Amino acid sequence: MRTSLSTISTLNASFAEDVDAYARAGFDAIGLWELKLPADDVANVELLYAHRLAVSNCVPTVPSFLPLAIPGMEGPSDPGERIEAICDSLRRFSAYEPACAVCLSGPLGGRSEDEGRAIVVDGLRRAAAAAREAGVVLGFEPIHPAQRDTAGFVCSLADALALLDEAGLDDVGIMADTFNLAHESTEDVVAARSRFTGLHVADELPEPIPGVRRLPEEHGRSSELVAALSAAGWDGPLDVEVFSTPDAFWALPVDEAARQAHSAVSALA
Repeated sequence: MRTSLSTISTLNASFAEDVDAYARAGFDAIGLWELKLPADDVANVELLYAHRLAVSNCVPTVPSFLPLAIPGMEGPSDPGERIEAICDSLRRFSAYEPACAVCLSGPLGGRSEDEGRAIVVDGLRRAAAAAREAGVVLGFEPIHPAQRDTAGFVCSLADALALLDEAGLDDVGIMADTFNLAHESTEDVVAARSRFTGLHVADELPEPIPGVRRLPEEHGRSSELVAALSAAGWDGPLDVEVFSTPDAFWALPVDEAARQAHSAVSALA
């Protein structure tokens, strides 16, 4: 399996610093968060090419159809404006030739589930059309249940697949995440592998904090899921994605963070 590191994992480094550090650490690919991308896509692609880094997945600046309740990431309140922003991002990502681009539902924010589902289904259909036009694979990401009220009300593989079925989108897959899916049975995760567009890997802290992750451990839940998926024939990129706190992983210099992340994911691959 190819190894990748998501740029949100080194939040305080620049894009250029990320690319240099990830390549020197030995990664095959990089997971791009648009909020960290400089405006010059041509120069960005040239830099990635020079460092021989493929792009595993791309996350839009506005990643969800409904507003996030995460400080600093709320974005526009109007769902229509959010959907259009996601479509614009998908068109931009075409230049990077990613394995996939990522979107999520967002939390209900006081809406009924029926209202939320209607908005997300409409958003998925419009985003899927933009992705097709751009030649980009779209992956919908279910979120950890502890983040239902902050990041996304779609919190299981079954719900995500049902939503895609409701939208009639056979060509939209699932962006899987070992942190978000830690509560799912290994059998259910393996059974859904044909729909996976990519795999984020991270483990929970010993004392869980909603949304905060640590590097995957050799004998942790990520290791168990990756081993089962590999045994079943899934060989997509493993993208380390760590959401941290200012005094933990995010406090590391980018070179050290990349080195630790590569060592952790290499033990899984």
